[in-house]
Amino acid sequence: MKQYVEKAVEKFKSGYNCAQSAFYPFCEAAGLDLEPGMKLSCGLGGGMGRTQQVCGAVTGGILALGLKYGRGMNDTRAATEATYEKVRELISRFEAKHGTCVCRELLKGCDMLSEEGMARIKAEDMHSTICEPCVASVVEIVADMLART
Repeated sequence: MKQYVEKAVEKFKSGYNCAQSAFYPFCEAAGLDLEPGMKLSCGLGGGMGRTQQVCGAVTGGILALGLKYGRGMNDTRAATEATYEKVRELISRFEAKHGTCVCRELLKGCDMLSEEGMARIKAEDMHSTICEPCVASVVEIVADMLART
């Protein structure tokens, strides 16, 4: 689990967004080619295209759960239901730790689409103090969930 968190945080610190960073170690572990994995998760950063909806780290975690449990072409509806249950667990555990899974709330109401909001995020170092711990939390939770099955 620790190596997953370290890889995710390293990706985040190197400039990849929260969703990409949270998804990255699970792509690697599953043998998914990293290039499409990073592209697939790119638009989810900043709460989906910086709209600050569901935290990008959480959506990256949801992708990781889908990669493991999701319904494929030859699976039944039961795989969908099992995946939904895992997603609810991830969200519940994340919210228990951080209070919310909504990006705008995590970032204290800052608007990522405004110059003022981005300036405040930078001035208060929210990427390091809020976003990075969110990435780490998601990866810890997902790794724990994957280890149990």
